[in-house]
Amino acid sequence: MSDIHGILFNAHIMFSVILGAWATAIAARNQAISGNYWGAVVTQSILAGAILLVGLILTFTGSRPIDGRLGLYFLYMAWLVVIMPGLFSMLRGRDDRSAAFAFFNAGVSLSMAQRGIVGPWVIPPVA
Repeated sequence: MSDIHGILFNAHIMFSVILGAWATAIAARNQAISGNYWGAVVTQSILAGAILLVGLILTFTGSRPIDGRLGLYFLYMAWLVVIMPGLFSMLRGRDDRSAAFAFFNAGVSLSMAQRGIVGPWVIPPVA
């Protein structure tokens, strides 16, 4: 299950980078953001929710991220699940170039990976 979590998390990082590049291309061409882009944003949020669900399953089975900062993991994951729908809500249907914030989302994910917050998940030894 830890491997599934890692694969999904890496997919989230790549998806975030792709969304950021897509938003940058849209902004560079001075185009409006299409429904296709917003659909991809929803997909990214669903992916983050799936990662959070796997993290919850791992937690309830006794596993923990190797660094042990479980509270920080759930705080970051809550951010990743909420930020993109929150961005859509804040834009209130505008379709300007403000959606390039997807790169920031990729940065948050990369930060989690660099700090070792996302895994590998292990069952801590009994003291």
